[in-house]
Amino acid sequence: MTIGIICAIPEELGHLKEALDGPELLPVAHAEFVHGRLDEHEVVLVGAGIGKVNTAMTATLLLDRFQCRMVVFSGVAGGLDPALSIGDVVIADRTIQHDAGWIAEERLHTYQAGHVPFFNPTDRLGYPVPEALIARLEAALERIDLPPLSKAAGGDGSSPAIAYGTILSGDQFLNCEATRRRLHAELGGKAIEMEGGALGQVCEAFGVPWLDIRALSDLAGASSDVDFGSFVREVAASSAMILRRILPVL
Repeated sequence: MTIGIICAIPEELGHLKEALDGPELLPVAHAEFVHGRLDEHEVVLVGAGIGKVNTAMTATLLLDRFQCRMVVFSGVAGGLDPALSIGDVVIADRTIQHDAGWIAEERLHTYQAGHVPFFNPTDRLGYPVPEALIARLEAALERIDLPPLSKAAGGDGSSPAIAYGTILSGDQFLNCEATRRRLHAELGGKAIEMEGGALGQVCEAFGVPWLDIRALSDLAGASSDVDFGSFVREVAASSAMILRRILPVL
């Protein structure tokens, strides 16, 4: 059965599209879905565009029209955890939509998407990935050596690290050191991006497993707009490499 693979931008999509065998193009709405085989595995690859709405629409099409048994997001993100560096990879064991919630006293209080505490309260926050699936990934990636970043991207010759943890999603590009520190402290996010929380919400509604794999293209601080453009294509290669490594255990 087919695995759906979503990327947001061409730099993420290119590494996988180049490796696809027997591609068949299927345009739907704003996106071009490409059906083919990636390392002998049947996949549908698509560039969704940036943001949660684009991802939700694209994931729904993958699940409803293409009957995908799993959906994986492969791409880049900004780092929140100060222990991580540009080039490291974060695999979500949970995603949270950090821009969903309620506003009081001039600030947003993050709450489960689709809920508010005085109308349909819930104790949940975010969308977890099953522990059994994470365990299979850890085993598959135990001995992988990701290529070091180039010197131009700040590489020191060491292989990027792989971390598992919470990834935050919201429809903003984060370029603020104070907000980076706050989101890491309050929500425990290791990385931040603009799509994974929507993917988790849609796939949970369909009862279909999902993954969010992100290589860090920047550190979501004061210079993240510069870092992103400089490093995005190079670090996206690591996310694509990990996806291809784990396909046999999905």
